[in-house]
Amino acid sequence: MKGIIYVILGAVSYGILSTFVKLAYGDGFIVNDVVGAQMLLGALLLWSAVLISRVWRRRAGAASANTYAKPTRKEVLLLTVVGSSTGLTGMFYYLALQYISASLAIVLLFQFTWMGVLVEALINRKLPGKGKLLSLIPLLLGTLSATNIFTTGLSKVHWLGFLFGFLAATSYTVFILLSGKIAVNANPMTKTALMISGGFVICAIILPPTFLTDFTLLVQLAAKYGLILAFFGPFFSTLMFAKGVPLTGPGLASILGAMELPTAVVLSAFVLQEHVGAPQYLGMILILLGIVIPQLMQRRAERSPSFGK
Repeated sequence: MKGIIYVILGAVSYGILSTFVKLAYGDGFIVNDVVGAQMLLGALLLWSAVLISRVWRRRAGAASANTYAKPTRKEVLLLTVVGSSTGLTGMFYYLALQYISASLAIVLLFQFTWMGVLVEALINRKLPGKGKLLSLIPLLLGTLSATNIFTTGLSKVHWLGFLFGFLAATSYTVFILLSGKIAVNANPMTKTALMISGGFVICAIILPPTFLTDFTLLVQLAAKYGLILAFFGPFFSTLMFAKGVPLTGPGLASILGAMELPTAVVLSAFVLQEHVGAPQYLGMILILLGIVIPQLMQRRAERSPSFGK
């Protein structure tokens, strides 16, 4: 039960980010500073947590010896490079929020679900399983419904917002495919700190934050939104997933992680007062079904007496 709670908390914390980003834009902050503050402060929080945990383990002695392997120099470099993809995800996602609603942006980000299936099939040169293929139907129909294409067409959706949303999904797909294959025995917190550090570097290069030359701006942004975004984004959500996924398993975690989608949509409707109509809610439900179907089919197959024979 603890694992389920951890994963849900991690997903919900991710889901609230778009609302705070929109509020930051409304207060006049620009995307360069918003994404830069989140990544920089997130990295600082993570490295602080890594340092504190090391000091605690040393004081506790052999009874709490570190069971994680220390990443090699090559793994450190790879984690930092792979981390650039999570930085690009945040950057593209927050750029999309400048042009489209938070409810639509999160729907576009969730296209990583079918993108991951496609890339996996190309890498393995093998068609996806029946469950994954079936999941593509509600995923695609849900996306079309959520973008309101059936009633208004794409003309009502800013093309830059649409493009940045899909780029965010693409970079997130790369992150998911690569992050789990590097330094698998290393401390998850240390891994994440390295990746978020890499993410900040790439974001600062592409979208240089103005607070690098104006410390007062950083303080103002951190006080209003930066610390909130850093805490619920890179720090808290990462910690919850790191604690929860080993307890629930990746399959159930994928289902529970979908809570990010309804969280973002509901908050955009009630906090930002964005119009979310029946087609958007229907699309959200279809996307959730597309995520749940293959996981339920797999769990059912694993429980079948003939599974593995």
